[in-house]
Amino acid sequence: MGDDPHPAPPPKLRATGLTRGFGRGRKQLHALGPVDLDIAPGEFTCIVGPSGCGKSTLLRIAAGLLRPSAGRLEIRTDSPRPAAMIFQDYGIYDWKTVLANVRFGLDIQRVPRKEADAKAYDWLGRMGLADFAGAYPAALSGGMRQRVAIARALAVEPEILLMDEPFAALDAQLRTIMQDELLELTQATSTTTLFITHSLEEALVLGDRVLVMSARPGRIIAERRPPFGRPRTGDIRDAPEFTALKGELWELLRGEVRTEAVPA
Repeated sequence: MGDDPHPAPPPKLRATGLTRGFGRGRKQLHALGPVDLDIAPGEFTCIVGPSGCGKSTLLRIAAGLLRPSAGRLEIRTDSPRPAAMIFQDYGIYDWKTVLANVRFGLDIQRVPRKEADAKAYDWLGRMGLADFAGAYPAALSGGMRQRVAIARALAVEPEILLMDEPFAALDAQLRTIMQDELLELTQATSTTTLFITHSLEEALVLGDRVLVMSARPGRIIAERRPPFGRPRTGDIRDAPEFTALKGELWELLRGEVRTEAVPA
């Protein structure tokens, strides 16, 4: 047989035997792993799992904020700063204007001010925040603050977007709106995304692939690919397949949540 004329591209991110512990000796807490994971270029991967299973630890290793205890995490890139991270608590600076917050990563990269301002204004326009460029975060709603955080991350044109429960602090209605906005945005940019969430609905709306992690130490115990093509919209929430897959994922997850709740 001949070679595949359309071979799969190499993964953008690859974790191999990745583990992480905290503390030393007999008191060490085994928090994560081993984890083996490949994420393809442009893929939106969601990870769900019980509290304390190491989801955020995995994300912080990917961001370069933590070192693994064992194993490797590789990002295929030519950029010195390939990843941008968005946190649950927005992570924007109260003493900087909205424009300065969005421009912050560009300033770190020493992008000339005129070019940085142009890129920041472009993203503010895309996020519906153009009229708030001179405002400070205290004047913004929670949803607007999270839009600032997303704009700041995407302004540097990262190859990988790392998102740690970015909508968890929002009310249900606003969370749905932000999910739909992120869906539209990431489909337009084709940014490789690793997204941590407790919400099965959120994972199914956004993800090309949903990974389920076990109770601590977190391992990947299941993978599902939502049967919805792209481009997609939030209307898939009403599809029977959506409800069925959400129920299947909950059955997988429920046992892990119970395991985490039982003291060792």
